[in-house]
Amino acid sequence: MLVRYMVVSILCTLAFVLGGEEMVSADSMEDCFNKGVTLTSEEERIEEGEPIPQKIMEKADFAQFADQFKRNLCGADNIRQAEKFITLGGEQLWNKAVEHAQGEVDFGELDRYDDRPLYWTRLHMTRALKQWKPGFDISTERREELLKKLEYTSRGITSIDFPNGNGIKRILVSGFDPYRLEEEFRRTNPSGAAALQMDGKKVMTKDGLAIIQAANFAVRWEDFEEGIVEDTFGPYVKETKEQVDLMMTISQGGPRVMAIEGYAGRWQSGVDNQLENRSNVIPTTKKWPMPEDLPEFIETTLPYEEMASAKTGPWPVERNNEVCEWQAPEYERDDFICHEGGPTEGSKARAGGGGSYLSNESQYRSNRVRLGVGSYDIPGGHLHVAAQEHYPEDSQVYITEDFMKFRKATVDQTVNLVEAAAGAISRKK
Repeated sequence: MLVRYMVVSILCTLAFVLGGEEMVSADSMEDCFNKGVTLTSEEERIEEGEPIPQKIMEKADFAQFADQFKRNLCGADNIRQAEKFITLGGEQLWNKAVEHAQGEVDFGELDRYDDRPLYWTRLHMTRALKQWKPGFDISTERREELLKKLEYTSRGITSIDFPNGNGIKRILVSGFDPYRLEEEFRRTNPSGAAALQMDGKKVMTKDGLAIIQAANFAVRWEDFEEGIVEDTFGPYVKETKEQVDLMMTISQGGPRVMAIEGYAGRWQSGVDNQLENRSNVIPTTKKWPMPEDLPEFIETTLPYEEMASAKTGPWPVERNNEVCEWQAPEYERDDFICHEGGPTEGSKARAGGGGSYLSNESQYRSNRVRLGVGSYDIPGGHLHVAAQEHYPEDSQVYITEDFMKFRKATVDQTVNLVEAAAGAISRKK
């Protein structure tokens, strides 16, 4: 893991030099970007949330990565060089965030459990790429491909790297970006912070070594509809030398509880970070195999009893069996019921235990593709972690000691629960 980070750091430094900081003047930088380009609601929050995003990036010393990315874009002579800069910039951002989270490097003054510098810096980079005016032709489709490459590299998706062969447990987990920032610009997401703590982590269990790889998802319906969940988990649930032994999606849930969701439901609803709303059946994706009969609910196969009994603390750990469903035979749209007894025969899903938002969808999609490729024996499911508390009353203060302590406790327990799950499963022979 460390070797990989060192290689990426060296390559990014070379890219920076090749891009030529001194070759790109201030006037050239100004001419390099079209600020009239339409941005998403999420990207507009960079300015709307001022000075919070700027303070977070500066205190963490992450502004340098966005600045370097912009200089490299402006210094690119052709599309191939630009693609290299974009790839390396995304990889550098993710790897530096992981290094900082795991205490391998120090950046600025911000707590190493803070996931927000990664989030805001990525938004700066996607905004720059959309506004970029290169000195050569680039189609709309090509720019979209480059944006996707930036997203996947800066979310840890392309850097998932398990050793081949038997005798090692492979664990793949995912977290999420902060969300609902239109209500609160200071949002953090302990699930995303936990993913940074776990990426590349090695855990010695009673029957051998476990290696954890992690990625973080956007809180955007569009990304899910384009297959980001399947693209992340799909390659590693197939029967290959890198096939995982356990998979777990993780998100922020309710107050002061760690909930292992019993069932994921085939329904989506809610407003995402781009203020896009959904209320319909979770769509399929053509890029990955789907089960022949699409399940209304998918039950967890995580070792929840062992996770609950691991005494991780501070928050209680429980399996949540609540579902909301339209019952046969009427399936009245305005007449669904919610209960804790699990799905009833012939019902249609309205919500899983974790609701019908993107957290539920991450569980449903990741396990749907697992079933689609026929990997029925891989444990998979979702963990909702305790919601962050102690946001300061002063809206200009983005972090306090109480805020940090609460988040650290939740993140540490999340890591411990994943380790408990790794210890509870048997490794492949």
